[in-house]
Amino acid sequence: MIDAYIALGANLENPYQQLLQAIEHLKQLPLSEWGCVSPLYSSSPMGPQDQPDYVNGVAYIRTSLNPHQLLDELQKIELTQGRVRKSERWGPRTLDLDLLLYGQQVIQDERLIVPHYGMKERAFVLVPLFDIAPALVLPDGSAIKELVRLCDQTQLFRIDN
Repeated sequence: MIDAYIALGANLENPYQQLLQAIEHLKQLPLSEWGCVSPLYSSSPMGPQDQPDYVNGVAYIRTSLNPHQLLDELQKIELTQGRVRKSERWGPRTLDLDLLLYGQQVIQDERLIVPHYGMKERAFVLVPLFDIAPALVLPDGSAIKELVRLCDQTQLFRIDN
């Protein structure tokens, strides 16, 4: 079984509830064991600012699914919860599930980039990841605790959950 970390984000149709529902779906993934989920955070949108704030978190699972099978399962959950894929980058969405890390593997193909390409610059990913894996070291040798120390957290607010 491989350790996998999944970023969760939503800013439409009751985003807090969207993440709670997504967590329940993640607990039911085939060939996988539920680990835990970070506290949830509110963050300003990364892209266009004329959209609601996001609710974000990170989940940890252990899985026997290969990375592309896991991606397929995550996309099924997104669709189940009303995700509509649009050409607009960083637009509003009911649910976004991103595979951040799959063990220490580095994957880059037409469907999947792991570690997730933007995770090292995003407080809404780094802080919740640090909450559940403070000793984590990324495949490139970056320590999560150092990345968190360096990131701008001014637009990130923990939600009591």
